Amino acid sequence: MWEAAISGYLVALSLIAAIGAQNAFVLRQGLRREHVGIVVAICALSDAVLITAGVAGFGTLAQAVPWFGEAMRWLGVAFLATYGAMRFLAARRGGEALIPKGDESVPLRRVVAMCLLFTWANPHVYLDTLVLIGSVSAQYAPHGVAFGTAAAMASVSFFSALGFGARLLAPVFAKPRAWVVLEVIIGCTMWALALGLALG
Repeated sequence: MWEAAISGYLVALSLIAAIGAQNAFVLRQGLRREHVGIVVAICALSDAVLITAGVAGFGTLAQAVPWFGEAMRWLGVAFLATYGAMRFLAARRGGEALIPKGDESVPLRRVVAMCLLFTWANPHVYLDTLVLIGSVSAQYAPHGVAFGTAAAMASVSFFSALGFGARLLAPVFAKPRAWVVLEVIIGCTMWALALGLALG
């Protein structure tokens, strides 16, 4: 059982830690210190639901519904390309516009909507959780529950560290120039991911 749990944690952590749109969004919210707890909770709970579905054997959804994977792919392309353009525009406005001032904050409903889109409109999350984690968990039967629980805990620990740990970089991002660089990096990442999805 412990072997299954350790493997579940490490497999999930290696998949989640890859640079992606969702991680970039969590990092940005952590740096701005806006609704971090809600963002971390949404990401972790969403992963837990998908991991549970994968371990339970629902990774055959894409095979049962042939158009599902393709629809999610192009939705992801459109969303990533648009968000990438928004980040480039933000960088063009300058770093001063990106630093939170006083009580200025993005509305919670908007942050939640963006977070849900980054999580559920991302085709890679289904591949990672439903297919990859689901298939690996089958190797640890009958300890699939231990594998899945540990995998979900990996998601909780990673997103918590990313979101709440981002404030340690606050002194660096007190400089407007640092925000411009971050926004350009995020924009490039979004467009690279969109291109990768479009090219299959």
